[in-house]
Amino acid sequence: MSAFSRRLGLLLLAGLLSAGARPVAQTVPATPVAPALPELSPLPPRPATLPALTPTSALTPVPAATPASPALPAGFVATPTDPLYARQWNLRAIRAGGAWALLRGQTLAPVTVAVLDTGYVPSAELGARLVPGYDFVSDPARSGDGDGRDRDPAALGAYAYHGEVIAGIVAAAHDGRGMAGLDPQARVLAVRVAGTDGMIAPQDLADALRWAAGLPVAGVPANPAPARILNLSLYADFVPLTGCDARVQAAVDAVTARGALVVAGAANDGADSRGYSPAGCRNVLTVTSATEAGTRPAYANWGRSVALAAPGGEPGHGVVVSSVSGPGGVREPNGTSFAAPHASGVAALLLAVRPGLTPAALRDLLTRTATPFPGGRCDPDPLKSCGSGTLNAEAALRAALALPAGNRTGR
Repeated sequence: MSAFSRRLGLLLLAGLLSAGARPVAQTVPATPVAPALPELSPLPPRPATLPALTPTSALTPVPAATPASPALPAGFVATPTDPLYARQWNLRAIRAGGAWALLRGQTLAPVTVAVLDTGYVPSAELGARLVPGYDFVSDPARSGDGDGRDRDPAALGAYAYHGEVIAGIVAAAHDGRGMAGLDPQARVLAVRVAGTDGMIAPQDLADALRWAAGLPVAGVPANPAPARILNLSLYADFVPLTGCDARVQAAVDAVTARGALVVAGAANDGADSRGYSPAGCRNVLTVTSATEAGTRPAYANWGRSVALAAPGGEPGHGVVVSSVSGPGGVREPNGTSFAAPHASGVAALLLAVRPGLTPAALRDLLTRTATPFPGGRCDPDPLKSCGSGTLNAEAALRAALALPAGNRTGR
């Protein structure tokens, strides 16, 4: 297996990799090689008809709020009746239900989360809250649409539905069908950075970061819907894994100064994440995977650049999600791709109640309220660290609500 096929830019866990197969710090060959099999199986890029997510016939009714109990904000349900919710162990692991309960009586500010990924796939889970952004894939040979950058960020190719799954974890509706997302009010901006081969060019990623946060990019129209949270379940290709690429770091610094939080998956090579871009960059909230037991799965990257862990699952016990690409509309992938959007979704909840939070304050809230790992560490090897603990949505939101409303808060 080539070095290239082990370096798929999207954080897709290749189940056929041997335990000793690890990427090396070398330049990727100019001629693409077919990537390794991901946990999202290659499928036709755009089905002719998107299957509807239909309610089940035996949904548990949601108790009406009593006069003494303030109502939840519109769109939120304390115990979602979505049929997949009972299988979403990941939401229980981060105490999402407790976080939603804290929202009773709260007035929420609108929040936009940008998903820089494979692009736009219409989703019944998000409806009009899913906004087409821009296609930043500059290489026509890899774009799959016959040109370079353009206004159509439609997802194409074998990995088209990777971004759809990420968006669902962040913001799927609480509507009695499919899955439940963390912030069912959030708007998701779909920005395409991955070619049909699943690879991400560093300059495309850097420009997409700036644009997603509302900064100008030469030759690209202004973004009408800038995001406060940028989810990157990926890493830049065509560069050695020896540290953060300078172009990506400059973009991360610029969007952080703009007030946007960058959340990145740590990658799936069972290696130190500091060599990856953006996982090893400054000002990034880097998230690795945790199993349901709260430990590090063997594939998950680790190290000092990792801020915390979130549910990413493991082979045979992944994160249950809705997807128009899956049998019956359901998939169960695993990987740090799916850990990162848990942090992005919780960050969206924090911004909804305290919109003045800075990126530094968001990172602080999410890391210092994390649940400690069992026995104090995620892995028996102390060098394979996973940050401060496992994401805890309830504790993070409680800490945010304790801060003064209306004040810009940061460090």
